[in-house]
Amino acid sequence: MPRNFEKSDLSWSELKDYEYKKYNQLKKGDLKVEVSETAYRCPFCRGKKETDYLYKELLQHASDVGRSRSRGAREKAQHLALEKYVSKYLVVKDRSQLEPGTSSECLKITDHQPDQLLVYPWVGIVANIKTQRGEDGRYVGESGSKLRDEFRSKGFNPLKVHPLWSRRGHSGFAVVEFNKDWAGFKNAIMFEKSFEVDHHGKKDFYAVKNLGDKLYGWIARDDDYNSKSLIGDHLRKNGDLKTVSGKEAEDQRKTSTLVTNLTRTLEVKDMRYKEMEMKYLETSTYLDLTMEQMDEMNKSRNEEIRKMQQSAHDHFQKIYLEHEKATSQLEAQKMQLEEHEKQLQYREAKNETERKKLHSEKIMNERATLEQKKADEKVWRLAQVHKEEKEKLRRKIIELQKGLDAKQALELEIEQKRGTIQVMKHMREENVEVQEKMDAIIKEIKEKEEEMDAVEALNQSLIVRERKSNDELQEARKELINGRTRATIGVKRMGEIDNRPFLAAAKAKFPAEEADEKGLELCSLWEEYLRDPNWHPFKILVDKEGNCKEIIDVEDQKLKSLKNEYGEQVHNAVALAQSEMNQYNPSGRYTIPELWNFKENRKAALKEGAIHLLNQWRVNRKRKRN
Repeated sequence: MPRNFEKSDLSWSELKDYEYKKYNQLKKGDLKVEVSETAYRCPFCRGKKETDYLYKELLQHASDVGRSRSRGAREKAQHLALEKYVSKYLVVKDRSQLEPGTSSECLKITDHQPDQLLVYPWVGIVANIKTQRGEDGRYVGESGSKLRDEFRSKGFNPLKVHPLWSRRGHSGFAVVEFNKDWAGFKNAIMFEKSFEVDHHGKKDFYAVKNLGDKLYGWIARDDDYNSKSLIGDHLRKNGDLKTVSGKEAEDQRKTSTLVTNLTRTLEVKDMRYKEMEMKYLETSTYLDLTMEQMDEMNKSRNEEIRKMQQSAHDHFQKIYLEHEKATSQLEAQKMQLEEHEKQLQYREAKNETERKKLHSEKIMNERATLEQKKADEKVWRLAQVHKEEKEKLRRKIIELQKGLDAKQALELEIEQKRGTIQVMKHMREENVEVQEKMDAIIKEIKEKEEEMDAVEALNQSLIVRERKSNDELQEARKELINGRTRATIGVKRMGEIDNRPFLAAAKAKFPAEEADEKGLELCSLWEEYLRDPNWHPFKILVDKEGNCKEIIDVEDQKLKSLKNEYGEQVHNAVALAQSEMNQYNPSGRYTIPELWNFKENRKAALKEGAIHLLNQWRVNRKRKRN
C-alpha cells in the first residue's frame, strides 16, 4: 500500500474507486477546470480562496496535494485524479506555458531553411489593419495593446505590438515583437503559420487584389529589412539580420565560452579546496596536541579546585555557625524593635489625632471670631439705623406739633364761620343774597371739618408709631442697663446652604481623607444651582379662605435625586436655603444678611441684638482685664 494513504479510514481499493470516480467526472465535464483559454482553476479547492492557475501551475498544484503527507486521503485522491486528467486530456492553448524547445525542434515545425536571413530579435509583421480618416484628415486605427491582447489570447505571447505611423497617420501596418529566445522564435513561427493556414500570409497579401477586412501576417525577413518603407526603416532601427544556424552557432559559442569559464572556475576552486584540506590537516594536528596539553592542565587545575572547594566548604561551615548565632541575636533585637515601633506608632497616631483635633478647634475658633466680628458690625449698623429712625420720629413729632397748630387754627376758623351763620340766619328772611352766602359758608365749614378729621387720623398714626418706637427703645435701654441675655444672636445670610449635612454625608460615602473636600465641592455645586433663576422648585397652594402660598415642590427631579443619593438632611438644607432665597431675594438670587436668633431659629428683634452686643462687650472687657 502507498505511504500517502496509510492513515486513511478507507481501504486501498475504496480510495482507488473514489479517485476513478472523480477522474470520470472530470472527463465528462461535471467538474469544470478551464476558466479561460489560458487560465485554469482547481475544482476541489472551492471552499478556500479561489486561485487561477496556468497549465504548469495547475499541474504542479495537483501533484503537490496528491503527494502531500499532511492532507486527507480523499483530498489527495481528488488531486491525483486531477493530475491524471490535466496531463492526458487538457488542451494547452497558450504555447508559452510549455517548455521552450531548441532551435532544431523549432525548425521541425516550419519549412524555414537554417541559412535564411531573419530579423533578430524575432519580429512579426501585421498588415491590412483597418483604418479610417479622422476629423483632422489623418488616418487612425486599432491600438497596439488591443492587437497584443488578441495575439496573446491565441497563444503567440508577443511582447509588444507597434503600429507604424506616417505623416498621414496610421499606415495600416504593425510590428509584433517576440522574445529573443527559441521559445519566442517558436511563437513567431506559429504566428506566421496561423496566417498561412487561413491564406493570409505574405504571399497572399501581395497576390490578392481585394484584401477585405482580414489581417495578414508573416515573420520579418531580409527583404522586409532591406525594403525602403516604414517597415524597413523600423526594422533597421530596432533589429539586425541573422540566420537560424548563425543564431544557433552563436548560442553554441556562448555556451562553449560559459562551459570554459565554468571549467576554469571549477579548477581554481578545486585548487583552493586542496589548499584548505592541507590547512585543515595541519590545524587538526595542532589542535590534537593542544587538546592533550589542555587535558593535563585541566587535571591539575581540577585538583587545585577540589582542594580550594574543600577549604571553602570548611570556611563556609564556620561562617554558617557564626551566622546562625548572629541571626538569633538579630531576631531577638528585631522583636524588641517591632514592639518599640508599635508603641511609637500608637503614640504618633494619638498625637496626630490630637493635632487634627486642635487644628479643627483652631479653625472653628477663627471662624467663630470672624462670624462674631461680622455680627458685631451688623448690630452696630442696626444701632445706627435705629438712631436714624429715632431722628426721623423726632422730625415727625415736630410735624405733628405743626399739625396741631393747624388743627387749632381750623377749629377757630370753623367757630368763626358758625358765628357768621348764626348772624345770617336772622338776616335770611330779609335778603335772598344773604341766604346764598350762608349756604356757601356751610359747605366750606363741612370741607374744613373733613380736612381736620384727616389731620387728626394722621396725627393719631404718627403718635402710635412714636409710642411704639419709644417703648422698644425703652425696653432696649432697660435690657442694656440690666445686662440680661436671653438668646444667642448673630447674623445669618438668608439663602446660604448649611454645609454641615453635606460634610456628614460625604464622610459616610467617601474615604476619610477625601470626605471634607468632596462635601465642600458638593455644597458649592448646589449653591450654583440656587443662583440659577431658571430653577424654581415651588408649587402654589390655596387654603380654604382663598389665600395663596408657595411651598417647596417635593416632586422636583433635582431635589428627589439629591435626597435619594445623599439623604434627607442634605435635601432639607437645600430646600431651606431655596425657601429663604425665594423670600428675601427672589430676583437677585444672592444671599441677604439678617439679624437672627439662632436659639429660637427666628428673626431677632433690635432689643435682642442690643442685649447680645452688651454681653459680648462685657465678655471682651473681662478677657482684657484677665
